[in-house]
Amino acid sequence: MTKSIARLQITYETANEIVTSALDYAQKNGWQIAAAVVDPDGLLVSFGRTDGVAPPIGQFAQDKAYTSGTLRKSTKAFGDRMASSPSLSLGLSTRDRFLPWGGGVAILEKDVCIGGLGVSGAQEEEDIDCANAAVLSAGLKPG
Repeated sequence: MTKSIARLQITYETANEIVTSALDYAQKNGWQIAAAVVDPDGLLVSFGRTDGVAPPIGQFAQDKAYTSGTLRKSTKAFGDRMASSPSLSLGLSTRDRFLPWGGGVAILEKDVCIGGLGVSGAQEEEDIDCANAAVLSAGLKPG
């Protein structure tokens, strides 16, 4: 009987590549954002922000990354699920770090979650577009 499991997680190099791609994408579109990548346990691997982004935006990006990386789904999907039931919505207020705003995506390699990316600072759909583009630019799949 096996007493342990092997677990894939994002590399520092790839996390930095994704953060840089998100920042470049945002700057090309005139957006001020922060971007964060976590491993599947929600631990921060890489973080960056554009000049002038408002101070709370960095924490929002980290919480979106945490939510998507640990739950292995987008923050938009998580938010939609929470909105589907009053009792789920009430429970959300008691959970630290889970953020239901769009802009967080799971980072998938061969359908295995290796981390999460959170982008925050632009409009919700722009955060989502930026996150998806950044993950795809690394040859990975946003989830």
